[in-house]
Amino acid sequence: MDFLKKLPFFVLLVMISGCAKFDYLYEQSMGQMSLLSRGRDNKEMLKNVRVSKSQKEKIKNIEELKKYFYKYWDKKETKIYSQTTMLKEKAVTYLVIVSPYKEIKAEETCFPIMGCFPYLGFFNQSSAKKFAKEKEAEDYVTWIRPVYAYSTLGYFTDTILSSFFEYDDYELAELIFHELFHTIFFVKNQVDLNENLAMYFSERMLDEYFTSIGRLDYLKFEQKKSEDYKVIKALVVTLANELQGMYKSLLPASKEDAEVILKEFMEDRFKVEVMKKCQALDIQPRDCFPLERKWNNASFAAFLTYEKKSKSLESLQKKLGLDLKGYYNWIAQRYVDFQAQSAVEDFEEFLFQ
Repeated sequence: MDFLKKLPFFVLLVMISGCAKFDYLYEQSMGQMSLLSRGRDNKEMLKNVRVSKSQKEKIKNIEELKKYFYKYWDKKETKIYSQTTMLKEKAVTYLVIVSPYKEIKAEETCFPIMGCFPYLGFFNQSSAKKFAKEKEAEDYVTWIRPVYAYSTLGYFTDTILSSFFEYDDYELAELIFHELFHTIFFVKNQVDLNENLAMYFSERMLDEYFTSIGRLDYLKFEQKKSEDYKVIKALVVTLANELQGMYKSLLPASKEDAEVILKEFMEDRFKVEVMKKCQALDIQPRDCFPLERKWNNASFAAFLTYEKKSKSLESLQKKLGLDLKGYYNWIAQRYVDFQAQSAVEDFEEFLFQ
């Protein structure tokens, strides 16, 4: 099978990494192998009487989204999503984000070849909880987030996961476009930028996709929800930056001091402001997502990873006066120039120069 050809890559990683990372890399590589080994060809899944009609419709929808994506960007289709893996749980993996108690900052973990990441992912939930407790014992703040989709960035031929079936049509299209974007563009060691680029381009592809298949009423309905959601997300970013400023000015001497600052901020500022905004947008409390999430330095850091570059990317596109395809081609060429001649080490800095 194809995934077996990739096994030496993980063996190499384990051999050249420090002992502290050995168990982690081994566990994750075996989890990835198990995941891929359970994949079944989509044609087989569509004939399987044990696969429900709704699940088959999702598989066919994903195949259509994949074809649209690669045709849109004039790229050769890969074998990604040509198989489906049925999971035992809803989530495929669990991310652990770690932050210092006195600032909102995701601590990075670095690996040979693959670069640095502001989180660690675990296929086993108990392993994620164990790692989080270890970091908390070192006075860090942690947050565990279930993940329903991810990309192996071409190291493996990713399969459709049954967790994808939980998404509605709009969310599913954005998810597939987001993950596939990683297959055509990825900058090493810059997770924040990669995620924001994938989010930026996938969101803007939605308009063109749903227009192309004649679902304009559905598109308008989802666009309204999306615009409201963006307003709420922007407020969360503003409030997170406000909390960051409080940490800097109040200088908590201990984790307990920081917890007091966070608790008072959440009660006196965060919940009040978020509730006001949701009421103004006619969003019911049960649908006002910031009120339902557990917030701490680590969860704020994770949220900011996906949000902080969106405005900059939008402003840059407007400044250049390019359509979406032209903008992608411009960024791709900038990356070629960066690799060939740049004196700076950070592509994001080079991109926005």
